[in-house]
Amino acid sequence: MERTTIDLWFGAFVAAGFAALLVLALKVGNLGAERSGETYKVQARFDNIGGLKVRAPVRSAGVTVGRVADIHFDNQRYQADVALAIDKRFSFPKDTSAAILTSGLLGENYVGLDAGGDDAKLKAGDRIAITQSAVVLERLIGQFLFSKAQEEPAASAPAAAAALPQPPGLKK
Repeated sequence: MERTTIDLWFGAFVAAGFAALLVLALKVGNLGAERSGETYKVQARFDNIGGLKVRAPVRSAGVTVGRVADIHFDNQRYQADVALAIDKRFSFPKDTSAAILTSGLLGENYVGLDAGGDDAKLKAGDRIAITQSAVVLERLIGQFLFSKAQEEPAASAPAAAAALPQPPGLKK
């Protein structure tokens, strides 16, 4: 009888652990149950979206105001066309800018919206004209290394050696 009680408690503990792992996986994948209110879709074109994924958050002033609904490649412009589903509770001016940002140093990518000052508001189907692509760390490092390689040395090696002081006791 005692053995069945222990087995029952162990089984309940294992089931609770699996449930916790499932909730954690859904949270990390942005698939958790959240308010699915009414949204309106706007488009934005980017030269490089980095690691942006569908369902990534759209934030303004740190507040999540929507999600990335769809990502396509435009064959005529050679750019990524990103559809943003913005919650209808939030309205943004027509001159709003969008940038692909990163949470922390190596965190998830998200779309950040900076509101402009126009009186007219974005409507469903509008396109955000001012965009800033993702910063790709590898490209930055490559540009830095290339610029350092292009710099001329300040003095040539023989001139630099002649300018060094000679230790005492050595003859030239």
